[in-house]
Amino acid sequence: MDTALVIGGTRFIGRHLVAELRDHDYDVTIFNRGNHDNPFADEAAVTHVEGDRTNESALEAAKREVEPDAVFDCVAYQPREVRAATEIFADADAYVYISSGDAYGSEEIPKREDETELRPCTPEQATDESGETYGNRKAEGDRAIFAAADRGVNAYSVRPCIVYGPRDYTERLDYWIDRVANHDRVVVPGDGDNVWHRAYVKDVASALRTVAEEGTPGESYNVGDRRIVTIDEMIELIADALDSAERGSAENSSGQGPRDSSVEIVHAGERELAAADLSPDDFVLYRDYPHVLDTDKLAALGWSSTPLDEAMETTVADHLDSDRDGSEYDPGRDAEERVLGVLDTL
Repeated sequence: MDTALVIGGTRFIGRHLVAELRDHDYDVTIFNRGNHDNPFADEAAVTHVEGDRTNESALEAAKREVEPDAVFDCVAYQPREVRAATEIFADADAYVYISSGDAYGSEEIPKREDETELRPCTPEQATDESGETYGNRKAEGDRAIFAAADRGVNAYSVRPCIVYGPRDYTERLDYWIDRVANHDRVVVPGDGDNVWHRAYVKDVASALRTVAEEGTPGESYNVGDRRIVTIDEMIELIADALDSAERGSAENSSGQGPRDSSVEIVHAGERELAAADLSPDDFVLYRDYPHVLDTDKLAALGWSSTPLDEAMETTVADHLDSDRDGSEYDPGRDAEERVLGVLDTL
């Protein structure tokens, strides 16, 4: 495969996917409405076709103009969009749909592509746009992939878990990086063993390319870090990455040693949190029941994930160069201080 069409392509996963494809010598066209700055505007091998992916005529025009070998759909949020795209690009060598680990409909450890059931999706949910139906709509998109493959379309699904990494506009991990960077004591709900599987964005990009090149039509592939860490271990990785960044900064400065980014993790149960009108769910990336995806099926295609320390160092470095702080998810430092005060009296 030589040419790729990326539907989306300028923000987070799509941006890293374009870079991954270019690193593997694809000529790439991005298709979107042009609402965000195009980071590839100066690259001759990355062209831009403007259009709304919900407009089927615009997608058909993009197909005629590009004639892509592979199509990567980063922004299909309703099942009808997947069904339309699999019809339009039915003769492509690969159509890869970004689904989600949230498509799974039962709590199992781990969730496996061919065993764990998917969420149901009612007609009302299929056309909804709220976060409450996100997983249902992604699951129905997966079923559209299965149906397309049954018709002979080279259609595939990739299911990432929580994605993190450079340029993550969701700022979920930025909240925790900001806390560790600016406070000696960090409140963590529960006992710190909470597990919510995460996927480094560059690994998601390589997974999408790998599935297009090596996958089996009609199959879904989970993607996530091959080594899974608890929330405590995640915070320790962040602290280590901040230390590494400080050491690098100190080496480039005159006479000042690196700041110690060590952090005290303070666990708080529901009773202690309630003293400040907080609950465990007020803390982003906390999940009561572990969410773990089996990634063996993807690994069997030759894919591998980035070592966690390397992934976190890159993520933290990008955070430090940005103005992101995850404040949207902030439960309030004053409230956390009240929790710490309660715990200090125990």
